[in-house]
Amino acid sequence: MEEIYITPSEVMEYLYCPRFIFYMNVLHIPQHEEQRYKVLKGRELHEKKERVNREYLRKKLEVTAKDTLVYLVSKKYHLKGIVDEVVSLKDGSLAPFDYKFAEYHETTYRTHKYQLALYGLLIKDIYAQEVKKGYICYLRSNNKIEEVSFQEKDFAEAIKIVEEVLTIMQKEFYPQKTKYLTRCVDCCYRNICV
Repeated sequence: MEEIYITPSEVMEYLYCPRFIFYMNVLHIPQHEEQRYKVLKGRELHEKKERVNREYLRKKLEVTAKDTLVYLVSKKYHLKGIVDEVVSLKDGSLAPFDYKFAEYHETTYRTHKYQLALYGLLIKDIYAQEVKKGYICYLRSNNKIEEVSFQEKDFAEAIKIVEEVLTIMQKEFYPQKTKYLTRCVDCCYRNICV
């Protein structure tokens, strides 16, 4: 059987609504992200961030070095993805740094937290260094940076979520839809979801 890898972005889709994975990865129905403004704007800003201030280090966060747009693959976790920045911290640990074309609303969403934790798992596996926290930069809130601390239970939960996504894909399991029905209003699959 072919090795299956998923991305932290697919996990975000799953956390938003589990049926996304079924439609995208089992039935192979595209989302047509290229038609969504926020996706396009986010990609544009990521490209701009890569070109501008490549050497800039966030001294307030005690960053000593960084790698940008790092592609990582972990056979151990069945994960692959591009981390916006892998930052080296003064204490010797590493941290994922993720840019979001979003506003900060006094809380870090579960989807953002677990996307960051999955990037942390990738970094831990590939670099074989400790990851204790990660950062999210909310571009639409004047580049507000939120620190997310990780405990082992966060990584364990992230692994469990990856296993749930893999089960849907491998067994072609049709999951329950989200219990938050307001999410269905703007869903690209709403016309075929029953």
